[in-house]
Amino acid sequence: MGISLKMNEFGSRSSWIRKMFEEGARMKEQYGAQNVFDFSLGNPDLAPPPEFDVSLGEVLEERGKGVHAYMQNGGYPHVKAAVAGQISIEQETTITGAEILMTCGAAGGLNVTLKAILNPGEEVIVLAPFFVEYNFYIDNQGGIGKVVNTGADFSLDLEAIRQAVTAKTKAIIINSPNNPTGQVYSALELQALGEMLESCQSEFDSTIFLLSDEPYRKITYDGVEVPALFPLYKNAIVVSSYSKDLSLPGERIGYIAVNPAIACKTELLGAMTLANRILGFVNAPALMQKVVAKLQGKTVDCEIYTKRRTTFCKILEDVGLEFTKPKGAFYIFPKSPIEDDAAFVAHLQEFKILAVPGRGFGMPGYFRLAFCVEDEVIAGSAAAFKKAMEKYR
Repeated sequence: MGISLKMNEFGSRSSWIRKMFEEGARMKEQYGAQNVFDFSLGNPDLAPPPEFDVSLGEVLEERGKGVHAYMQNGGYPHVKAAVAGQISIEQETTITGAEILMTCGAAGGLNVTLKAILNPGEEVIVLAPFFVEYNFYIDNQGGIGKVVNTGADFSLDLEAIRQAVTAKTKAIIINSPNNPTGQVYSALELQALGEMLESCQSEFDSTIFLLSDEPYRKITYDGVEVPALFPLYKNAIVVSSYSKDLSLPGERIGYIAVNPAIACKTELLGAMTLANRILGFVNAPALMQKVVAKLQGKTVDCEIYTKRRTTFCKILEDVGLEFTKPKGAFYIFPKSPIEDDAAFVAHLQEFKILAVPGRGFGMPGYFRLAFCVEDEVIAGSAAAFKKAMEKYR
């Protein structure tokens, strides 16, 4: 075989999200896009805020030498300073540009972080349901992913996490607001998690990093706010991107923010900067760094997502599907009416509804629906869901 055995095996269980997206493209070509209800991909359909076009125009006017040159691997100093100002507000902690590293999206940021902290064979705890690529990222850097389920409402199961921590545990990844559930972990939950990890560090004489993947931080509902993590745990690192809150997923621009209280901060940032280079990213895209520097604190109109959530939840409730109402992000994660979630998703396809099986997120028995689609797609799906669910009433 020409390709590596590992990549061949990974390919056999790779992203359900992309598989369903590709199936959606096929169905749209066959039946017409207006007749297919595609909720498979978290690809935001909202335009970036109007300030983005202004910022982009200003940056494009720059001329002269060095405009497109390499910069420091961690990013332009003025960009890192601008990001640090916003993170200081969100994390209720004074952050400087020295604690920021600009990255190729949150995916790049997570790989950089894991490369910087992991020794071969060390463990990283991921909480199911989780973003499908986490285990691949961990494996990229020689680590071992250890899956722990969350509670019935997808909140943190602290006892289950505690049972999973060993002397080999190097990090835990949390994602709040969560993809695929929309759950937001409370300040009390995160405080308890921080206290538990502090206790584990003392018990095992180790360092355990808490990696918070936060691309949906600014997309929340019903007045819910994502708590500041840095005051609750010293060894915390935030990784995020502008893919969702500014609707820029294709631009691959994000950042890492390191808690100033981390004892090994200088060494850690040095390792991250080196990892950014040797993983092949080299540096975050120059153009987008300059653009987002001018957009700190800006976001898309989340009220549009709020209205869509209301409409979609009503449709799903009316047909008898069970789900925990999302507090953030733009996903709903209903329980499958049959045990085999992949079979149910295949059943939905018969009615031209595209969803993603929960097993793709490490939690069989559920399925994910993304409501970052046009209002007409959501409203139009009501009759299709009703027909699809007649078999299970």
